Amino acid sequence: MNTAWDQRLRNHGFRITPQRQLVLEAVERLRHGTPEEILVEVQRTASGVNLSTVYRTLEVLEDVGLVTHAHIGHGAPTYHAVDEELHIHLVCDTCGRVSSAPGTIVDAFVAQLRAGHDFVTDISHMAIHGECVSCFGGLDEDLAGSR
Repeated sequence: MNTAWDQRLRNHGFRITPQRQLVLEAVERLRHGTPEEILVEVQRTASGVNLSTVYRTLEVLEDVGLVTHAHIGHGAPTYHAVDEELHIHLVCDTCGRVSSAPGTIVDAFVAQLRAGHDFVTDISHMAIHGECVSCFGGLDEDLAGSR
């Protein structure tokens, strides 16, 4: 866990609470988790924590820059720790698996959007949908170069 998390909360005027620590630890363990998934993880340790507490805590953690979210699917946002490297989300539409690719993989695309469309892109919320290799059934030689 980010060792400065408690200081960051204090610097923004927030108290350190067990719930905040548990939610942040759950986000870091899950790597990508919806509030419901985070709740399940937190309740392994603290069964009295409810979903509204998780939502409020995620809001505080996001406000101070410890977590961020992306809209990966049609449901609730998915949260992940900010101390991870900037990345894009790869979402398998068949099995639901979410993996990450380094943000640098879209550098040329982002540069084209800026130069050609005067648009600055926030890739931290980017999700690309498709199929993982397990669901796709392997890479066909003709498709290997395009993946």
